[in-house]
Amino acid sequence: MRSMFIPYFLAFVPIFVAVDALGMVPFYLLLTRTLSAPERKRLLRHSIATALLVAVVFLWVGKLIFLWLGITLSDFLVAGGAVLFIISIRDLLAFEKGSNVPELRPGVVPLAVPLIVGPAVLTTSLVLLNSFGVGPTLVSIVTNILLCGVILHFSAFLKRFLGEAGSNTVSKIFSLLLAAIGVMLIRRGLLEILAGLFQK
Repeated sequence: MRSMFIPYFLAFVPIFVAVDALGMVPFYLLLTRTLSAPERKRLLRHSIATALLVAVVFLWVGKLIFLWLGITLSDFLVAGGAVLFIISIRDLLAFEKGSNVPELRPGVVPLAVPLIVGPAVLTTSLVLLNSFGVGPTLVSIVTNILLCGVILHFSAFLKRFLGEAGSNTVSKIFSLLLAAIGVMLIRRGLLEILAGLFQK
């Protein structure tokens, strides 16, 4: 019985790391600092719904785009791993979450996309789709985005509990894990490409 839940857990962890909800707390508080409590709730509901829509649609359309462009999974593993690695390194070296966002306009951009659902989440979801199938991948995406909404809803409490340094530390830890996942994807992609060349 427990083996049935293993794919769901293995799919959940990479998406959890890619979303980095705890690391988003300081930036979310900055984005919504001038909003009233009802406005913050409305903004968060809108952003979570948009993030869910983007992630789920991309999960179904992504493979069709692959077929149309002639991209193999091995190609995507290498490219996706490189993207995850670069994103994580930029975040590790950045002073604060979202420091590369030029203009603070909360809502669909930048809160829903690319903060909640960005390149890291989209890349990871397509890789997980091939590894674990639709069920675990879809459940992990929906669960993590909804969990992100809950965390951001209680962001003021988390901010007081973790403090500025604690929030930044958690974000950096997740970024380091994301970098490791990126290296793993590159390694898998290169091994599959080399295996295909030797089989010819």
